[in-house]
Amino acid sequence: MIDFFDALSKLGLAVILGGLVGLERKARGRQAGLRTFILVCLGSTLMMMVSLVVAGVAGGDGDPGRIAAQVVTGIGFLGAGAILREGATVRGLTTAAGLWVVAGIGLAVGIGMFAEAAVVTVIVLITLVVLSRLEDAVLPGREHLPFVITIRDRPGAIGEVASLLGSRGVDIRDVQVRPAGGTCELLLELRVRLPSRLDLLELGGALAALSAVVAVDLGRQVVDLGRHEEPRHTGSPLPR
Repeated sequence: MIDFFDALSKLGLAVILGGLVGLERKARGRQAGLRTFILVCLGSTLMMMVSLVVAGVAGGDGDPGRIAAQVVTGIGFLGAGAILREGATVRGLTTAAGLWVVAGIGLAVGIGMFAEAAVVTVIVLITLVVLSRLEDAVLPGREHLPFVITIRDRPGAIGEVASLLGSRGVDIRDVQVRPAGGTCELLLELRVRLPSRLDLLELGGALAALSAVVAVDLGRQVVDLGRHEEPRHTGSPLPR
């Protein structure tokens, strides 16, 4: 049997290590954030401890790796739920990979590999924070803040906009939805990463052509479709 205080220390370490990675994901606005990563790491640690206890009870016939192997399989299904496809853009792969690694960290903690688990956590944080900034600085692409798109408040409207942006290779980093001045319209406030060769004029025209879209503000480029008594955005209009 596992000593109670030993088990408590393992579970506490799992909460800390999983929480560190979860905080980074939450800071980036991902759906799988602090609580999800803590639960994954905590559960993996518990399953590993259970595996050790089962193997000890069964004697030489027990295999402590069997339950751990099922944890890896189960995390695969959980990670798949974090992956979203929006047109040609696939989002959530990094979060899914993070869940998989955190499950491994939990298994390492459960079997007593504390130093290894801590080192891997540090490497994961460096990968997510430092390399992400390096990627944005070195690889071609443009951060453009913000996009504000006014749409009709009807089913499927947000999906139409997301699908079109995805088909143009636009990576949606964050989205906020709020009512547009008490009307039957919504404001989509987007933070996106743009491909280096994207034509904003063409993108604005394509968005304006959607039946669900009322007005488009891409920062420097504005499209107002004339469905308001007063324009909601100011700027240079796009040719239509």
